Amino acid sequence: MDGSFLLLPVFFFFPPVRIVIKEVDYIKTREDDETANLIWNDSAVQHEKIAELRNYQRINHFPGMGEICRKDCLARNMSKMIKCQPQEYSFIPKTWIFPAEYTQFQNYVKELRRKRKQKTFIVKPANGAMGHGISLIRNCEKLPAQEHFIVQEYLDKPFLMEGYKFDLRIYILVTSCDPLRIFLYNDGLVRMGTEKYHAPSEANLSQLYMHLTNYSVNKHNENFERDETVDKGSKRSISWFTEFLRTNDYDVAKFWGDVSELVVKTIIVAEPHVLHAYRMCRPGQPPGSDSVCFEVLGFDIILDRKLKPWLLEINRAPSFGTDQKIDYDVKKGVLLNALKLLNIRASDKKRNLAQQKAEAQRRLYGHGSMKKLSAASSDWEKQRHTLERRREELKERLAQVRKQISRDEHEKQHLGNYRRIYPPDDKLLLEKYESLLSAAFQTFLAGRAASLQKEMNNPLKRMKCTSLQVNYLFIKIKEYTF
Repeated sequence: MDGSFLLLPVFFFFPPVRIVIKEVDYIKTREDDETANLIWNDSAVQHEKIAELRNYQRINHFPGMGEICRKDCLARNMSKMIKCQPQEYSFIPKTWIFPAEYTQFQNYVKELRRKRKQKTFIVKPANGAMGHGISLIRNCEKLPAQEHFIVQEYLDKPFLMEGYKFDLRIYILVTSCDPLRIFLYNDGLVRMGTEKYHAPSEANLSQLYMHLTNYSVNKHNENFERDETVDKGSKRSISWFTEFLRTNDYDVAKFWGDVSELVVKTIIVAEPHVLHAYRMCRPGQPPGSDSVCFEVLGFDIILDRKLKPWLLEINRAPSFGTDQKIDYDVKKGVLLNALKLLNIRASDKKRNLAQQKAEAQRRLYGHGSMKKLSAASSDWEKQRHTLERRREELKERLAQVRKQISRDEHEKQHLGNYRRIYPPDDKLLLEKYESLLSAAFQTFLAGRAASLQKEMNNPLKRMKCTSLQVNYLFIKIKEYTF
């Protein structure tokens, strides 16, 4: 067997999961097995769980990723980045978080009224899913001031397919937050509305089958088509859509470049939160070590009539249900290729134990071989001490480089239908992303100065983290910031 697989029983019932586990030669273990190579959970994972993981184990969520997966957190964090990088973050509709931004929203509506402009807004629960609780409004005075939801400008000129509005479910794999590594799956789902689209008006605001593209909503409409042919039905593949664009002379390379940038820029917004939380969970873990966390994210994107992608939301637990064959084909590929990229092996446990033993011996040997300096030490002894220390540092750096080369080679050989979008091969694009990362960290630190100071003064009993380890985190953050 290549490894053991611990997952929630309900998740195991999804056909793609059962097939993928069998195909990669995994076995499903009992729920109380604390030594499983891979742990899969459909809900957010407690920080304590991540802290308790052994270095050879993998779990399918990062701490802190909720900062872009909750609708209200996404809106709040995007708003901060829009203020400092407006040109780079123009792919999310204007958004207000209620009740905190109720007054700002009403002022915006008054300004529209003064200019005699009419706009439609979409109201969503702050942490809802599957289309529950969503409505369209034009009469904004009716909105309650104290309810917790978000309000967005409705994109009323979408790119249409055969007269229907649709969105794209893009699958993203994040294999590490330190260093950040992001992969985009080349296929996904096109999810169409089930009523022909017309611009919003007072007469059709309640026609959600027209305005919403959520599968969980439209599957209840009698017009929902479960046609299994490639170019028909209310749910199609993104590979088909890509070919549709190419056939109709759209710039496919630009389209996918725009989508990739949207994804990377969005995850950059989360990176300071994720890295901070991860380091709190895994104190003392050397930079470049294998991540115990990974995440498969579902990005929901809509296109306007100019084919510009707009971010709707991000799902940190995308469904692996298979109501149709297209679901099975796409989702099986997402899972299978992800597990191959992660390179989880049964031998990881033994290798990790051997590395821990070797590290303990190295530290013992290092402390014993390097004579402690004193005020009476000669210049020659000081020079020798410095050289020995540099030699150890170079050996560690060389080991890290070799590990990174090995990791890169494995990725190249096992990408399958994924492609790496961060770090990109394009140096200019990488420089832009690094600049955005710097801005994201500066925004994060500015907004959390007080709470971070409190954490430094607190022994962090819950995370069993020392002040030295907190300082290590800040050193790492500075490496990203400058």
